Amino acid sequence: SCCRQLRILSGSIMAMFRSFVSASTQLRQQQQPSSGSGSPAAPAEGVESQFSCPICLEVYHKPVSIASCAHTFCGECLQPCLQVTSPLCPLCRVPFDPKKVERSASVEKQLASYKAPCRGCSKKVALVKMRSHIASCSKVQEQIANCPKFVPVVPTSQPIPSNIPNRSTFVCPFCGARNLDQQELVKHCMDNHRNDPNKVVCPVCSAMPWGDPSYKSSNFLQHLLHRHKFSYDTFVVSPVLL
Repeated sequence: SCCRQLRILSGSIMAMFRSFVSASTQLRQQQQPSSGSGSPAAPAEGVESQFSCPICLEVYHKPVSIASCAHTFCGECLQPCLQVTSPLCPLCRVPFDPKKVERSASVEKQLASYKAPCRGCSKKVALVKMRSHIASCSKVQEQIANCPKFVPVVPTSQPIPSNIPNRSTFVCPFCGARNLDQQELVKHCMDNHRNDPNKVVCPVCSAMPWGDPSYKSSNFLQHLLHRHKFSYDTFVVSPVLL
């Protein structure tokens, strides 16, 4: 029947696609530099791009790899995919077993070995430290400040944002420690302010469009653990990118 032929054709196309993904993955692994004795030779060009997460497009942070397709992501970036019943790889859409997602020790070793120039000051920085360097680099911050402002494509009655907050790193509301991403903020507060009774404003919430910068959480640590299990920007595109 027609339906049966369509199912057979669909299965054939999926099989061809998976074969292509597998072959591409094997080729990429073969092209990666070997980790022999001594300092490994860095790839000829695009070092930072070769070690960037396909989801956040930044250098890997606590990288993990999917066993079935060998694709690598930041641990936090992949978390939303692990919350669904039948997860698919965000890159190739191949189904995978959440129990077969493992920390990528080989990528972590390469991040510590390779250096790349900062996109702002051009200083050579180890890839493992690139995120923290960029967060504190004055040249990068200047580039961000000079990015084109959001302008609607067609006339709109909605207010145009004049000051889009930083939703990548946050300041500890207790002690003022800076450049903490969401996971680091949770860890920092749990390690250093577990017994702090002060009511504080959540820096993550206040950076969001719906956030109230004057609202103080009665139990900030519980709020962090229960409200911010995933990154809001994983699902919402910043207006500056539209």
